[in-house]
Formats: sequence, C-alpha cells, structure tokens
Amino acid sequence: MNEAIFSALANPVRRQVVMLLLSRERSAGSIAEAFDISRSAVSEHLGILRQAQVVQEIKVGRERIYSLNAEPLVALRDWLAPYEDYWKARLADLARDLEETNE
Repeated sequence: MNEAIFSALANPVRRQVVMLLLSRERSAGSIAEAFDISRSAVSEHLGILRQAQVVQEIKVGRERIYSLNAEPLVALRDWLAPYEDYWKARLADLARDLEETNE
C-alpha cells in the first residue's frame, strides 16, 4: 500500500477534489471554483494528488485537465476490505445479541 495515498486523502479538500472528479474530468479552474480557497492552494492540493497518482493531468492548450485515476483507490479498497468484513461481523453479532435480549 502506497503511503502517499493515505497522506493525500487525509485532507478534506483533496477528498472533495476526488469526489468532484468521480463524475467527470475537470479543468484546474473548474476545480478551483468549487472551493473558497485560493487557486494556488487548490493547485498545491492537485499536485499532492498527482504525486500520489490519484489524479492524472493533461495539458490542453493553456488549460490543465484533471481526471481520476481509480487504480490506487482500488488498492486502498482492497487494503480496507478486511476491516469492512470485521465491522460487518461485529454488527451482525450485536444484532444477534440484541435479538436474544428481546426474546
């Protein structure tokens, strides 16, 4: 598991950028318009996401277009899967205990 992914996604602004890119690719300007922070701050966040390979950037004329690279997110999902299984099992145990208590 790439530590850069955890670091990149630890910030709420970067998580929101990833959410924006789920629906479609966007220009850097379009992404920046979604936030109440400076364009340079958004640019820094995009740089961190690029380094973690969570987003991809292409230049089209003078614009930079960003798209989501889901591959690192699949690795993250796979890493988190055992924890999801753990919590599902614990909740099932709790539900069973509650049913037994109510009988």
